[in-house]
Amino acid sequence: MNVVVCVKQIPDPADPGSLDPSTKTLKRDGKLILDESDSYGVEMALQLVTNAGGGEVTLVSMAPNSETSGLRTALAMGAASATLVSDPALQGTDALGTAKVLAAVIKDANPDLVLAATESSDGYTGTVPEQLAELLGRPSVTFAKTIEIDGETVKVQRQTDGGYDDVECPLPAVVSVTAGVVEPRYPSFKGIMAAKSKPVEEKTVADLGLDASAIGWDGARQDIVDIAAAPEREAGEIIEDDGEGHAKIVEYLDSLKVL
Repeated sequence: MNVVVCVKQIPDPADPGSLDPSTKTLKRDGKLILDESDSYGVEMALQLVTNAGGGEVTLVSMAPNSETSGLRTALAMGAASATLVSDPALQGTDALGTAKVLAAVIKDANPDLVLAATESSDGYTGTVPEQLAELLGRPSVTFAKTIEIDGETVKVQRQTDGGYDDVECPLPAVVSVTAGVVEPRYPSFKGIMAAKSKPVEEKTVADLGLDASAIGWDGARQDIVDIAAAPEREAGEIIEDDGEGHAKIVEYLDSLKVL
């Protein structure tokens, strides 16, 4: 079984990010790390291949400046190889443009299954997996909390507000997984060393045969009009218990219409 995992490399959330005032977008000119939300997809893919008794996990990513730090982390977890699309023409690419780039790579790989996170930690559009499925012409299941392969069928427990739905669809398919679906493994020292020699093929927009007008700023269907700092969190109300504290809490909850 061959599985492709879409992974995103993002600026480290632990470091204060900065915005480019000319484009109103997040600066990505430094070291990038593997998006934590994608680590669940990598782990799920590795487990599915192991359970299938053979195959491999490959990665596809899009990042500036030939950055591979995040990919090396996923390779150290056990993925076999990766394809990185890096090209200055990609700057400003929106969610649909990203899906077009990823789809162009995945079509050549023709995997049994494509896994992705439900959304990235720095974009939160939550639209790329569905756009990718449409471009590939494959069935799609979103918000998977469990995945099981049964012959030519993928069986998914799809997480909902009220629990989960049992969903089945034929392979090949595209499935997005939720955070916490599995416990991602920590790369071992052996895995980290092995990852240094695993192949990472770099491609440009021209290599993929994509129309440059369909990606980047020219192809973007969305525009960032303004940016502003998030409002500071207001102090909560302190209730001192003078013997009637419980009544004050009940009164407060009643004002919120939760009682």
